[in-house]
Amino acid sequence: MRITVFGAAGDVGSRVVAEALARGHEVVAVVRDPARAAAVPSGAELRTGDASNPADVEMLGAAADVMITATRPASGREHELPALTTVLLAGSARTGVRLLVVGGASTLTVPGTDGAMLHEIPDFPADLQPIAQACADQLAICRADADADWTYVSPPAELVPGQRTGAYRLGADELLAGAEGISTISMEDFAVALLDEAERPAHSRTRFTVASV
Repeated sequence: MRITVFGAAGDVGSRVVAEALARGHEVVAVVRDPARAAAVPSGAELRTGDASNPADVEMLGAAADVMITATRPASGREHELPALTTVLLAGSARTGVRLLVVGGASTLTVPGTDGAMLHEIPDFPADLQPIAQACADQLAICRADADADWTYVSPPAELVPGQRTGAYRLGADELLAGAEGISTISMEDFAVALLDEAERPAHSRTRFTVASV
């Protein structure tokens, strides 16, 4: 399988690249800033491109079997995320290539809160509200799109560097938490879930979430 990964130098993107390579896939790793190329695992085809540029998305994704976007705007530019997602969806529709979107956890409903979303609970950090709102808008844009074959993947409340166990739990629109109330997964296992979906599509035009076992 040929996989194009946008945001390949980021925390999640680089782990997605590593997981895909370990499974024997051909990976096109796209970075916007060539200075960050060293963060991309060796073995991928490194390309420079901008996920907000329609021409770049179409060119870099056209020969792929699936595109994965793990892009995140810099602090203060969170508002750019919805527009970027619109470009990726349009590119996916034009090329006929599936799009897996690494989204946010903000719109997952929290158990025991009568349906409140994560970013609506009182103790949600104020400094995370801009990216939370951007991710909420991003999901809404995906759900309104009827042309692209998209899948939106929400992490749990905590997405942190860790170890690859290869195990995770699947959910839909509710935040997943363990017995002690902790909602978490390692970035490594999150990448496992993304590649499992890439290889065995099960969530076309819908959102799913994952958490550690």
